[in-house]
Amino acid sequence: MTQTKNLEVWLRGPLPDVPAMLQPAAHALLQAREEVGNFMQDFPDELLWERPAGVASVGYHLQHLTGILERLFTYARGEQLNEQQLAYLYAEGKPVGEDRLSETLVQKFNEQVEKAMEQLRQTDESSLTETRRVGRAQVESTVIGLLFHAAEHSMRHVGQLLVTARVLRERETSNGNMVD
Repeated sequence: MTQTKNLEVWLRGPLPDVPAMLQPAAHALLQAREEVGNFMQDFPDELLWERPAGVASVGYHLQHLTGILERLFTYARGEQLNEQQLAYLYAEGKPVGEDRLSETLVQKFNEQVEKAMEQLRQTDESSLTETRRVGRAQVESTVIGLLFHAAEHSMRHVGQLLVTARVLRERETSNGNMVD
């Protein structure tokens, strides 16, 4: 029998207390958290804000993962963004304060995933098709649309983060600077 911890999250079975319709979103968010945690172990802080070939930095992806989860889940609750959330949005991509450390950014993402998971657990499935307004333009979406977009958008950025981090690590290794 295969050990479940070696399987991707979606193959480990239903998550307790998460509504059935939201299981895929929850699985994706937990998978994103695991992949970020595993890949970012011992990632050098000096590489966090580098942009190889002009792509977004690893630091940006970590900030954006945290910020977009909070923003999309805010809209899913039927709320609009507050000043603090807007300030965070405008600061994404900038190494400010503790955001200069990969460990700090990974921890912030982990905390945001926990908040998202709690919201998924509390979401009534009967509300999933309710309309929600997004952004200043008040574009229409639904609760389920926002929650699933948050999950897929997170996985997209995790993929980009992993590729960028790998390129940076390989570049350091090929330059004779062992990063492990």
